[in-house]
Amino acid sequence: MTLRETIIYRATHSGLREKLLLSMLAAVLFISVAIALVSRYILVSSLTQELEMRGKAVAHSIAERGGSYILDNETPKLLTLIFDEAKLHQRKYLVSYIFIEDQNGKVLAHTLTRHLPEVMLTNEIPAGALDSIELLDVDGEPIYDVAAAIHEGLYRIGTVHVGLNKSHIDSLIGKLRVAFLGFITLVIIITIFLASWLTRYITKPVSDLTRLSDEISRGNFDIPLKLGPDEDWDTSNCPAFTNTDLPCWNFDQSRSGPQPGEAHRKCASCGFYRKHEGDEVVQLGDSFRNMVWSIKLYRRRLRESEEKYRSLFDSGPDPIFVIDCETDEIRDANPRTVELYGYSKEEIIGMKFLDLGPDHNAKCMSYFIEGGSGCVYFPKQLHYKQDKEPFFVNMHACPISYRGRHAVIIAVTDITEMIEKDAQLIQAGKMKSLGEMSAGVAHEINQPLNAIKMGSEFLSLMEEENMEVPKDDFLEVVREISTQVDRAAEIINTLRSFGRKSDLIEERVDLNQPINAVLSMLRRQFELDNIRFKLDFADDLPPVSAHSNRLQQVVFNLVANARDAINDASSPHDKNAKRRITIRTGQDSLYVYAEVEDTGSGINEDDLDKIFEPFFTTKEAGQGMGLGLAITYGIVKDYGGEMKITSEIDKGTVFRMQFPASGLRGGSTT
Repeated sequence: MTLRETIIYRATHSGLREKLLLSMLAAVLFISVAIALVSRYILVSSLTQELEMRGKAVAHSIAERGGSYILDNETPKLLTLIFDEAKLHQRKYLVSYIFIEDQNGKVLAHTLTRHLPEVMLTNEIPAGALDSIELLDVDGEPIYDVAAAIHEGLYRIGTVHVGLNKSHIDSLIGKLRVAFLGFITLVIIITIFLASWLTRYITKPVSDLTRLSDEISRGNFDIPLKLGPDEDWDTSNCPAFTNTDLPCWNFDQSRSGPQPGEAHRKCASCGFYRKHEGDEVVQLGDSFRNMVWSIKLYRRRLRESEEKYRSLFDSGPDPIFVIDCETDEIRDANPRTVELYGYSKEEIIGMKFLDLGPDHNAKCMSYFIEGGSGCVYFPKQLHYKQDKEPFFVNMHACPISYRGRHAVIIAVTDITEMIEKDAQLIQAGKMKSLGEMSAGVAHEINQPLNAIKMGSEFLSLMEEENMEVPKDDFLEVVREISTQVDRAAEIINTLRSFGRKSDLIEERVDLNQPINAVLSMLRRQFELDNIRFKLDFADDLPPVSAHSNRLQQVVFNLVANARDAINDASSPHDKNAKRRITIRTGQDSLYVYAEVEDTGSGINEDDLDKIFEPFFTTKEAGQGMGLGLAITYGIVKDYGGEMKITSEIDKGTVFRMQFPASGLRGGSTT
């Protein structure tokens, strides 16, 4: 029988104790050799890096202090400097030489007692670098040559070279290697002793553990757990196993929250409180059986929990998505999703979440992809059904782990009906506003109509009198009629834009545009009421994401509110009263704002916190329902904006609405 066959035979026919002993020794030897090799590599690299860092520190220190000596041509001071650095503390064992050369390569000073070998001058600093390190062979001795540039201002005036003994680090490595090998040898000896002692007691419960392991590997968790001779514990009789609402004290005592009550602290038939006498191996057998019981218990609880939450997931009244953060794919969705979006379950699984709402969903996913934590609420997001029909939803997103991957669970609530009701309320407010503007609009339209009538009557009169109309006069009258027609059409279009219902999709709006549109209809009416406008518009404002006609409603409400405040403070017939509305626009950091300032009576400090509440009004009964500012506040918040108010009694009030520039709106963390 050959040696190889003998080894194989003994390995297959030896006892468990011998196998464990040999395996442990082989593992310790392998790990020891691996640790020795890795440690040697780490030690060599670490000490080499430390050596290089010290060399650089010495070289740069000399370079910083030696520049002035080179410029003053003070060679003795250079020699003093490099000899002091070379002999400082323990450096005399580390530093082999130091020499300085000027920008032309001429050696100015060195610490050698002999002529410099040519090989020392071969380490040159690359262009743009501050230093360079090379391993040189100087007269058969390995030396690390560290070269550092000497600068004076922006100009390089020389180079300092520091030679470091590689033999110094080699001696340190050798000492550490001897100490480490001695330690490894001691570990191996101790391991042999402990392994020989421990392996004597490991085989006793192996047969039972093997039996249980085999059954578990087959997926059979219902086997009886035999805890001792002639004793079987039927886990199906455990109250905590049959009733998942009943806590098991042994496993639930470490959970957070309320602890199990004393009535369920111990069960007389529970095997966990019957420890068999014996050594650690016997206790290991008990612990293994307890582990199997815990797996059975929590496997049952997990299955019931999954069934419960799956039923909640499937029966939820709102759509719920599970989105993979890395791929943006929909990994799961409940049946309500199919009903609302119109896709089949097969179509929606694997679909890109961004396809349901490219602009709004991208903000949600970016938040979590960029490391956002916690749940986030995204109100009034625009989604699309399978037939591309848009509708509004509120999204509540939370990060989860789904099948081992970073994912987000998103609950969606369809708020289209609520948005429609809000739009109807706003539309009703617009109709009321149109009624209030009717007098001013009629006046604005009468002006171009009168001009058109006068021009047409002039041409008709000239025709009746058989008088020739000069060509220049004729062209002037025609141009004026055309201009007045365009003016009347612009007023009508503005009125129609103000009165029409807003679309679902937002647009990019210049904040100056809706203000000018409202003033074109109201200016004359306000001037007849002895109220003047002062405009301070900023040019080149960034656009905001909104609806132009809804912003017109906001401006109208603020201007109408300012008019009422001015009328409360003074009479239209009081020529000395300051009856002025100032409107200004501008940009502040990331926000675009518009301010409406009046010279009215002001608002009491106690009323400032309630001014935007629905049905709150400071006017007399019958003068208003208190919805104008509430609608204004709601519209501004819909576009991610804010409303601010400052007021002083008898001095006036400033309403400020500000919006994030287009593309900067996001969700809110909950």
